This record gives sequence, structure tokens and C-alpha cells, in this order.
Amino acid sequence: MSDTHISPSSLAHLRDLPVHELREEIEVLVVELFKDALLMEDDEDLPLAVSYFDLGLTSLRLTSLKQSLEERLELTINTNVLFNEPTVEQLVFYLTDLLAGASAGFPPAP
Repeated sequence: MSDTHISPSSLAHLRDLPVHELREEIEVLVVELFKDALLMEDDEDLPLAVSYFDLGLTSLRLTSLKQSLEERLELTINTNVLFNEPTVEQLVFYLTDLLAGASAGFPPAP
């Protein structure tokens, strides 16, 4: 499992960032956790717009990732979001929206 950890002070700092910087920080965390779960090397590129199920992630690993993200970011992730919008990119937007509030500018549904 990854050793990425966000301390309470870091979490408070994240919440104070402008939305685009917050999104970047969340993307780094999410990509690291997904690469770990998919047994990818650090230097491998993780396609952000491809379904993580198409990349080989199982429902069980996704549940574990959800728990890790909830603990690190101190929030609750709607399980439906993970299955209805299954890309890293969409998850990053969702998490950014949760942390920043409604002003995060979640991209409109297609």
C-alpha cells in the first residue's frame, strides 16, 4: 500500500488552495493510489480518461481505494460516483468538488 499520508494541517492547507491547485494536489494523491492498486511502476503513465475497470481495477480494490481516500481526505465518497463515472479524471473532479465546495466548477455532464 502507498505511504502517501495527508496530515490534518496538510488537509487544512489543501482546503485553502485555489481550485486548480487543489485539483492538482488531489490528482497526485489519486494517481499514486491507483498506480499502487494496479501494481504500476512510478514511471508508468496512468491514463486518466480511461475507465479504471478497463485498466484492470477490481471492485474489491476500488472499495479499498475508497476507504483510503476517505481516511486521507476526511470525507465520505458516494459509492455510486465510483461506479457511474469510473475514470481517475472524473474522480479527481468529484473529490475536488467535495473539498472545495460547490464553487469547484465540477465539469458539466455530457
